[in-house]
Amino acid sequence: MENALALCTPWIGGQLTNTILAESSVLTFSYNQILLLWFCLVLIQCALGYVSRILSGTTGERMLLQLRTTLYNKLQSLPLTYHHEKKHGETLALITNDSAILSSFITGTVISVVPQIVTAIGAILCIFFINPVIAFLAAILIPLFYIVIKLLGRKIRPLSKQLMQQYASTFSLVEENLATLPVIKIFNREFLESARFSKSNEDLYSLNTKYIKNQSRLSPIIKVLSTAIVLTILWVLGDDIAAGTLSTGEMVSLMLYGMLLTRPISMLADTYGQIQRAAGAADRLLEIFNQTSEDFTRGITLPLVQGHITFQNVCYAYPGRGNILCNLSLQIRAGETIAITGDNGAGKSTLAHLLMRLISPNSGTISIDGYCLEKVSLLSLRSQIGLVQQNILLQNSTVAENIRFGKPEATDHEIVAAATASHSLKFITELPSGFNTRIGDQGIKLSGGQKQRLSLARALITNPAILILDEATAMFDPEGEQAFIEENRELLNNRTVIIITHRPASLALADRIVRLDNGTFSEVSRSPLAQF
Repeated sequence: MENALALCTPWIGGQLTNTILAESSVLTFSYNQILLLWFCLVLIQCALGYVSRILSGTTGERMLLQLRTTLYNKLQSLPLTYHHEKKHGETLALITNDSAILSSFITGTVISVVPQIVTAIGAILCIFFINPVIAFLAAILIPLFYIVIKLLGRKIRPLSKQLMQQYASTFSLVEENLATLPVIKIFNREFLESARFSKSNEDLYSLNTKYIKNQSRLSPIIKVLSTAIVLTILWVLGDDIAAGTLSTGEMVSLMLYGMLLTRPISMLADTYGQIQRAAGAADRLLEIFNQTSEDFTRGITLPLVQGHITFQNVCYAYPGRGNILCNLSLQIRAGETIAITGDNGAGKSTLAHLLMRLISPNSGTISIDGYCLEKVSLLSLRSQIGLVQQNILLQNSTVAENIRFGKPEATDHEIVAAATASHSLKFITELPSGFNTRIGDQGIKLSGGQKQRLSLARALITNPAILILDEATAMFDPEGEQAFIEENRELLNNRTVIIITHRPASLALADRIVRLDNGTFSEVSRSPLAQF
């Protein structure tokens, strides 16, 4: 409707000209009435434009919301092996920058292109009714503009890809440096890291400048060409006016329709650059959506387990490396506490990840109570295993919210019970706001031992049948480690516990000790402990 009104403007301009010159006019209105009609059309056009911009703007925000949600859900569903190969900052750039570019293109560029095409077609049709020859010439010249745009803009697409990649690299550098800020300060690297960021930011600026220059030259060149052609046609029409075959009003209308036609043609130049940039963003997003997601519900539901675990001829190799586990076999009885020891890098933590299907073995099978893990649903498997890692991951929220993380529907009574079981209650009650104390990013406001106990409480709140303690005492001094061991002996009752450690004191909790070496297990005598 807005574009239909825009097409009326040149026609009214021609009729106004005829009225002024007392020539034949379709409108029987007076000069003042035509001006009033013209003004009313402009008001209606502006009102429609206002409504259109609101609708397109809100639609764009809604699309961006849905795209980011879909992308986040996809990223969350991808296996850890994918995320281990990507920088976090580059992944975040997909949600912030690439999603915004694609959404803006769809709701801004695509939606505006359709009305502009309608305007161009309408303008040519209106010209046809005045002078068919000129309309024909205008129609066959439009492909010429596209060819010019294609030639002038051939550098834009590769620049767009480089620009988005550089944005992702810069964003990744910021995310990485903020995450390792304590280390940066410890080693006095503030100036070096500032220089690295400055260099990355300068590269981003340089690419942006090149992109803007290449994009900006398209529109004025196309506009000059289109205007020159329109004016040339009008210059040729001077003879028709002199011969009386074309009225002055028709010439004015043709001129205004010609200028109206230059707008969508010029917009093609801007649209071309935006298409190339959106294509680059779409390629990066499609790369994510084409990845295979974990299916949390596929497979049989694992019933309440007793905790009998079997590793049978398991082999595993990280990408680009040789086997870290080779034909590994192990039986862990239900209710048994077993300690797995070995050198750093022997693959102890890999066993925990295999058991929770965070990664899958290259060959061999792992089963719990006779159920092959590859055939059970991830949801039913992971809900029955508790994991306390050496590298503790906590959220910047309250103590209670971190404990409840393992069981969102947990009551306050269950939270206190989990804190009590992990011997965290004492230090929690001494915090400024108790369970409502915010602990900062990665629990920065807590000591290492406190974070370890909080992580244990988070695991225990689900009352898992299988509990994995992966270097759970790594952040304790010898006295704290001994106290932790003594306090948590009761946690081992009625559940299967796997203690992954190379610290001799922690082995006291185990019924049996095995050593992982060269990808296989060997049973170990309890003495002498010095061998660990």
